[in-house]
Amino acid sequence: MKKFKFTIRGQEYDVEIKDFEGSNAKIEVNGTSYDVDVHVADKSSKTPRLVRKPVVNKPGEGSIKKSGGGASTVKAPLPGSIIKINIAVGDSINPGDTLLVMEAMKMENNVLAEKGGTVKAIKVAVGDSVLQDDVLIEIA
Repeated sequence: MKKFKFTIRGQEYDVEIKDFEGSNAKIEVNGTSYDVDVHVADKSSKTPRLVRKPVVNKPGEGSIKKSGGGASTVKAPLPGSIIKINIAVGDSINPGDTLLVMEAMKMENNVLAEKGGTVKAIKVAVGDSVLQDDVLIEIA
């Protein structure tokens, strides 16, 4: 298996580990075989271990909050600019209707209604630049 050369009190020893199983090893020292027990004092690993405190959630943290009433908002799915608005305040809309068209990343993207209802307010105009999650339309 492995060969080592030890010097103890000026005397050199050629040591070869023949077999290693559990804490027992068969070794050969200068041609003489020995069965030895290996005692490991420290089993520390060179690989660091991550130690951190357990995560404690504050009351109410991590719970899903439901929006009240039937009002909802349509938010910008990504940053871009508004190039066409297909609805007006007071219009009745159905799920899947195209509410407006916005340009983002040099592509035209249709913004669709997820819920039906009546358009309560339009928060943007043609040519406006919007950021992701900006409110575009309020639906009652």
